Amino acid sequence: MTTADSDIEKADSTAVDVIDLGVDFGSVTALDDVSLSITDGEFFTLVGPSGCGKTTLLRSIAGLESPSRGSVALGGQDVTDEPPEARNVGIVFQDYSLFPHMSVAENVAYGLRFHELSDGRNPEARVTELLELVDLAGFGDREPGQLSGGQKQRVALARALAPEPDVLLLDEPLSALDARLRKELRVQIKTIQRELGITTVYVTHDQAEALAISDRIAVMQNGRLQQVDTPEMVYRQPASRAVAAFIGDNNVFEGSVADDSRHLDVDRALLPLPEEADRAAGASLTVSIRPEALSVADGQRAEAPTLSARVETVEFLGDAYRVHCRWNGRPVVVKTAATTPPEGAVDLQFDAEDVHVLEPQRSGSTRSNSVRQGGPSANQ
Repeated sequence: MTTADSDIEKADSTAVDVIDLGVDFGSVTALDDVSLSITDGEFFTLVGPSGCGKTTLLRSIAGLESPSRGSVALGGQDVTDEPPEARNVGIVFQDYSLFPHMSVAENVAYGLRFHELSDGRNPEARVTELLELVDLAGFGDREPGQLSGGQKQRVALARALAPEPDVLLLDEPLSALDARLRKELRVQIKTIQRELGITTVYVTHDQAEALAISDRIAVMQNGRLQQVDTPEMVYRQPASRAVAAFIGDNNVFEGSVADDSRHLDVDRALLPLPEEADRAAGASLTVSIRPEALSVADGQRAEAPTLSARVETVEFLGDAYRVHCRWNGRPVVVKTAATTPPEGAVDLQFDAEDVHVLEPQRSGSTRSNSVRQGGPSANQ
């Protein structure tokens, strides 16, 4: 097989390929050499703080932004220079973007004016089917102004799905809703995506939402990819300090490797390193420990590594407490399911295996061969 044949086979195995994509707005670089591949039927989420480039990347896939360099392929076909209407993608925006002068049914049917359904169904049947899919059967005659925020977003989802797109793009679709409704709708979106088997690219700044809903996550910062992997791997094994700090609560410590190469010297306090950490004595190192990996000593694990700390504040979470402590002059967060919150001086214990060594902060190119990637399409 030639190299060209291999490249075609690779492209055909994925629904979305972004290759060395860069987007500049004047002197500002919004995307910096981003490369990733998304498989057919995958629920793929772009997550990161405001201004990190996630929406620009989504809009570039949709054809709503023109890249300054690089390319975008859908289903193996280069669409970099194709307009949005030629890409067969469905888009759901944060602000719904429903037509206020049209009924719910007319909004859902709008995209069918320009698309012939594959099985020959008439548009009315397609609209009825989709309204049932999003739990809005019987709402077809209502006006958008008569709907709640959650109902409007479900109409927007049905409208995006109506023309049978190959890829569904969602740009922070739940950010305007209250917390309870966000949880309900994210479950419904995931259920619909699984039922239809449609490739979905989802943008959010909500880390909990990203972890709950995704097959894989791309964590972005400053227009660059920091890590692409499954939710479990991004949470448990963050690739960099930026990922560790953004995804979930985390305790991050910087220090130098002690002379025995088995401990990290953090301002003359020693933290044990996991056995797989192969670092030279004196080397600078950053590690993280998740709050749930720490426990308040109860006298049952005398051999466990211990941090002598003092409780500062406690948050009640319903099923647990989030305890903010001070150790060695540094903040430390503990999550405990204890029935009563700790107070005063405490000893915090953990296992050395729960200490995760972080890679140095990335500052250069984020091409796919320099970003930790994992999951179903990592090696395609």
